[in-house]
Amino acid sequence: MRIALDAMGGDLAPRSNVLGALAVTKENPDITVVLVGDEQAIRSHVPDQLPANLEIVHASEVIGADEEPVRAVRRKKDASMVVAMNLASERKVDAAISAGNTGALMTAGLLYAKRMEGIERPALAAYIPNRKGRVTLTLDVGANMDAKPSHLLQYAVMGSLYAEKVLGFERPTVGLLNVGTEEGKGNDLTKHVYPLLKAADLHFVGNVEARDVMDGACDVLVCDGFVGNVLLKSLEGAATTIFSELKQEFTSSLINKIGAAILKPGLLRFKKRMDYAEYGGAPLLGLGSPVIKAHGSSGEKAIKNAILVAARYVQKDVNVVIQQALKSSTEESE
Repeated sequence: MRIALDAMGGDLAPRSNVLGALAVTKENPDITVVLVGDEQAIRSHVPDQLPANLEIVHASEVIGADEEPVRAVRRKKDASMVVAMNLASERKVDAAISAGNTGALMTAGLLYAKRMEGIERPALAAYIPNRKGRVTLTLDVGANMDAKPSHLLQYAVMGSLYAEKVLGFERPTVGLLNVGTEEGKGNDLTKHVYPLLKAADLHFVGNVEARDVMDGACDVLVCDGFVGNVLLKSLEGAATTIFSELKQEFTSSLINKIGAAILKPGLLRFKKRMDYAEYGGAPLLGLGSPVIKAHGSSGEKAIKNAILVAARYVQKDVNVVIQQALKSSTEESE
């Protein structure tokens, strides 16, 4: 298996990306990681003698986090992200990963890897930890700001199959993010997509309110990209504030410090469940090649886990399974 990693993407690149790749290649001799980026910068973080399953492909340009996606991808043909995506589109690697500009990654994916046959809009999925000790795969969280009912139906199919094949959820439940749990609630989009999800070959559990997402109300949550992005960033902001306030309280007095020491094991377990680094990266579902978007501030552990997620994606032939499911549903509807 060969996986391309944009070595220059992300806030901590290239060091964290390279170290994450080295950790994977050391523990998994059957995975070859292709580091794409400035060769000199990459080599400053690798041994003189490269492992047999680690390769470097030089790319002279980098797409910044604040660059306009379409313009950057079209102008910077030798950007590390673009080269990595091109390797995937030419089947020289089995999957591509980047912690760089999300919009640029989606644009590069559409231009090079193309849409999977039968898919109207690819979707960016994200893992939201829940109280059941699992995650809720949520899509779309920002790839498309607007969506049609048919798009959300495809998100549900893709998300359900990904949750089953990669996350290991048996018959994953699917929920529709809405302002109420009753059928008929919501805006035009949710009202029209509800019967489509209900009639599909999915374990659909109905509408799910935002307050119930982290309770584990469903395994796969579907919504349009605008709403999904607001949900995701609201949860991230709330988590950051909670951890910051807890830290301030636990260090405010000697008594609180003693209490913090007693609670430390439990707090560390809680922090681990909420840490994005534990889950690696989020899949861009619906593209012709497996593509994983890692968090912009990914460290070594997050990059390592993103590579392992990509490996499971490839091993389970998720794209093939999705296409077969879409083909079957299309034939049944005809």
